Amino acid sequence: MKREVRTLTENKALLVVSEASPAFMNSLRHTLIADIPKMAIEEVEFHLGPIRDQDGKEYESISPLFDEILSHRLGQVPIPTDLDFFSFQDECECEGEGCPKCSIMYTLNKKGPCTVYSGDLEPVGDSSLKITDDLIPLVKLSEGQAPLIYATAVLGTGRTHAKWQVCHGVGYKYYPTIKIDKKKCDLSGVCVKRCPRDVFTMDDKKTEVADPEACTLCMTCVDDCETKAVTVETDDTKFIMTFETDGSISAKRALQYALDLLDSKANEFRDGVSSLG
Repeated sequence: MKREVRTLTENKALLVVSEASPAFMNSLRHTLIADIPKMAIEEVEFHLGPIRDQDGKEYESISPLFDEILSHRLGQVPIPTDLDFFSFQDECECEGEGCPKCSIMYTLNKKGPCTVYSGDLEPVGDSSLKITDDLIPLVKLSEGQAPLIYATAVLGTGRTHAKWQVCHGVGYKYYPTIKIDKKKCDLSGVCVKRCPRDVFTMDDKKTEVADPEACTLCMTCVDDCETKAVTVETDDTKFIMTFETDGSISAKRALQYALDLLDSKANEFRDGVSSLG
């Protein structure tokens, strides 16, 4: 299998995978969606009652939302995750009691009137765990409202709940092979005009395929070309794949983890079959 990276940013990747099969690509897609772990808020503790600030002004530890709704919103906030450091609670040395290697504690205490954002979550202890996507609105507080919240994040996967899903918009398509028969092409420009992705370009002398990887295989160019000069085929051993992450893990790290996990599962299955004799 070969990989060619076309686009790679912190949260987005687009790559061309060759010498692969649809079965492998589907396995990779499912692994990216469901099996990459990340930290997400699992438990939220609301402290109810009056709160006084330094000036003696009294606030009520409430918000206009039900606690369950606010908890759900907190659970969706992307939390920076170091997969080489954090462990699942049931695999941690603390035996699930909670420690810095398997959980993160955040506090939230904002006084209204204001809008509470994800960046208002403050990590207890390690400042490197500060929320990076800090402008996600959580709740709008009125005068006199000041919720005091303690939230605990733990490691999980998207197979358990969507809040632990790292990758989104994961998809792939067959690599298109587009050809133009110069003898049949009448330079009408129909393929150039009708293509929704600007795959073709044309001048006074010829029509060319400028960006084959942008093709969505809609076949409009083939159907609308009266001279049948355009042919579009697919290569079932070559694919274009794209995905994004929510920011908790980089796109590069997510892909590395998914490939390593697939390799580990394949080896485990092979060893299991070999042990059957």
